[in-house]
Amino acid sequence: MNAIPGSPRPSGGRPPRSAGDRPARLDVGVVGAGRVGPALAAALKLAGHRPVAASGVSDASRRRADELLPDVPLVEPAEVMARSDLVLLTVPDDALPDLVSGLASTGAVRPGQIVVHTSGRFGVGVLEPALRAGALPLALHPAMTFTGTSVDVARLAGCPFGVTAPEQLRLAAEALVVEMGGEPEWIEEDRRPLYHAALAHGANHLVTLVAQSMELLSEAGVAAPGRMLGPLLGAALDNALRSGDAALTGPVARGDAGTVAAHVEELRRVSPQALSSYLAMARATADRALANGMLKPELAQDLLEVLADGGAR
Repeated sequence: MNAIPGSPRPSGGRPPRSAGDRPARLDVGVVGAGRVGPALAAALKLAGHRPVAASGVSDASRRRADELLPDVPLVEPAEVMARSDLVLLTVPDDALPDLVSGLASTGAVRPGQIVVHTSGRFGVGVLEPALRAGALPLALHPAMTFTGTSVDVARLAGCPFGVTAPEQLRLAAEALVVEMGGEPEWIEEDRRPLYHAALAHGANHLVTLVAQSMELLSEAGVAAPGRMLGPLLGAALDNALRSGDAALTGPVARGDAGTVAAHVEELRRVSPQALSSYLAMARATADRALANGMLKPELAQDLLEVLADGGAR
């Protein structure tokens, strides 16, 4: 197995090895056995590394660890740190700063230890307490939704990772991503929140929109909403990724104010929550269609009045 360039391997009380002493295998620990950590550790195992410990308190965490990391003991976070050369901190974003500070303040972080977090929001600044303790800080965010099952490991093949690291550790960070099957994409420290907002806006809100669409189709009498939406949404996504705004279709882009008015009235009757989403996205769609010339100004006025009236009632 290829070694990770520039990554010293600590061991017990021995001093950290030099960057030229490149081990073929790292002992991997997971702090926070949610949906992400066990999958990444399992992927690293396939690359020749050795998961040695994980932490998790909920029943769901224990089930995930049992499935993805069989025979790996569940221990306290400090013990995970003690056993591991490379530690994956895979806790919710808001919990990460306190976790890092706590581990560093208690002496759990060792010089030369590779400390990786998977938050999209943060770069390596949040790992500053670990850096002061001598750790090698990396931010590796997989741009993927996780199920907490073995299917996630296969999905990592070709998965983009948002990578942020000190310049001297950039090659090591990118090598770890490649070993997990991913594709590294460098994100500057100060651009991480924007990067993460873009992904959340696209992926998380897509789930909400699809779920609302399925509920509305069910209300309309469609027996298998997912089967009806699948080909349409697949084509729309493919077209949007290829062509951007040029892929816009439908009544808003055409300026069909009457059709949009009918949608608004029906959604107001059936699902006020879906109406709010519809109006917000229709306004954004109209703005983009106007800006790129797809929506003619003479048609836009009536359309925008419908959308304004729909939100005012």
